[in-house]
Amino acid sequence: MSPEPTSLLQGTLDLLILKSLIAGEMHGLGVSRRIQQITGGTFVVKPGSLFPALHRMEEEGWISSFWGASENNRRAKYYRLSKAGLRQLEAETKRWGRISWAIAQALGVS
Repeated sequence: MSPEPTSLLQGTLDLLILKSLIAGEMHGLGVSRRIQQITGGTFVVKPGSLFPALHRMEEEGWISSFWGASENNRRAKYYRLSKAGLRQLEAETKRWGRISWAIAQALGVS
């Protein structure tokens, strides 16, 4: 049984995009599918959330993009993680580790 899709907490989308791109460059739909895969279906990212986040992250220098052909030979924008994005992923991973530990402590979950 698949988990019920859950709304993303503020700040988690960037982390999940960066984490999905560690596997290699991919187009937007691929990023969305990868996020759904790595979260076991808990998070389903809609284009209205994904593409503004990708654009903002590109402006931050965390990712770069280029145009290429998708699996079905359509023109698609591909994204890849930059060195700054890798550093951001490491920082965000540590931050979310502290947050999740603190929430687990507060809820009495081990």
